[in-house]
Amino acid sequence: MNLSLLEKFGIIFKYIFSSFLSIEMFILSLLLFIILIINLKRDNELVQMIAIGIYVGFIIGILISYSTYVKTCVNSFVKAIMNYICFPSTIVYFFIIIFVTGMILYTLFSKQLTIFKKIINYAFFSILYFFFMSFVALAAYDSVDLVEVSVLYQNETILSLVQISNLILLIWLIFTGFYHLFKFFKRRYDGDEIEII
Repeated sequence: MNLSLLEKFGIIFKYIFSSFLSIEMFILSLLLFIILIINLKRDNELVQMIAIGIYVGFIIGILISYSTYVKTCVNSFVKAIMNYICFPSTIVYFFIIIFVTGMILYTLFSKQLTIFKKIINYAFFSILYFFFMSFVALAAYDSVDLVEVSVLYQNETILSLVQISNLILLIWLIFTGFYHLFKFFKRRYDGDEIEII
């Protein structure tokens, strides 16, 4: 089906007003959106809890009603991750470095990050940048075409650099997740911000 963008929007617009169910879902979504916007100023915790309940309830409903669909989605996601870990792509590696560059800029200019977190970020990102520069230098020296994925698997050093970079990024993501959880619970239960950690 070769539909233009306007035709796709037209089809969705027709669907929204084609039955009572779709109209009700649209009105409920719009009401929830408006209530959340109004609640930004009021900051009512009851409204937030109800919104969380609605969203989580919807996901639980999908998990129960369409369990085979959910299993297929999870399996596909895990396979894609495992496939990338076992058979990395130079294209994804490039986008990882763009993400790392963005995170370096965020770390440089952020007033919210602690000194400890900034040091951790600088350490991880410096290692990742070193590996990426080595990856590019080796590819240039050995005349490796970075677009050809099969050539990547013939050079053990380049492949190792990409795979270890992926592992380092994964460790940073896990550490950052636990760091933010720790800060959240520390703030929630102690009521103060951590200065050094």
